Amino acid sequence: MTKRIVVLDYGSGNLRSAERALEHAGADVTVTDDLAAAADADGLVVPGVGAFAACMAGIEALGAGPVIADRVAAGRPVLGICVGMQVFFEHGDEHGVVTKGLGLLPGGVTKLPADRLPHMGWNTVAPPAGSVLFAGLPEDSRFYFVHSYGVVDPGALAAVGARVTTAHHGTDFVAAVERGSLSAAQFHPEKSAETGAALLRNWLATVD
Repeated sequence: MTKRIVVLDYGSGNLRSAERALEHAGADVTVTDDLAAAADADGLVVPGVGAFAACMAGIEALGAGPVIADRVAAGRPVLGICVGMQVFFEHGDEHGVVTKGLGLLPGGVTKLPADRLPHMGWNTVAPPAGSVLFAGLPEDSRFYFVHSYGVVDPGALAAVGARVTTAHHGTDFVAAVERGSLSAAQFHPEKSAETGAALLRNWLATVD
């Protein structure tokens, strides 16, 4: 049966590229700001590009935070991409301004301690044993990143039993998270060619 996926349109994100990538992976995709559709879908994708604060402002203006949180609490699949992953955390610190996140994952988002920013281009990742998102992918698989901020302290995630995938740019940072029905990627699977398509298929396999 085809999986009904909603890509949440709250004014930020590569909506059409995410739509096309998910359709290519076999999903029936709707891009919408309709919260009832987001609540009812088999799977919900939260994209995001740009600033943490701007993405949170868009989510709050739409009133989407409770819908995302309710899905996670009910064990219904949600996938965050790029800043869409970052807003799942407790806060983001950009230019000394701290913005509250959705608080679905413990920890905060800060500027990467790297000489070259943004971190832009292809990078390998190190998934943990038992990862569902990266199941069957070769160890040297590369994914496409575009970001200057990230989660550089995964300790709080490990403490709540999350599966954490890391990558390295200046320091190790969180490249992906899997915790219950909540999955998230700092990279862009929709821009990551066949490896990204394989990851999306793995996520869709978790969607009932």
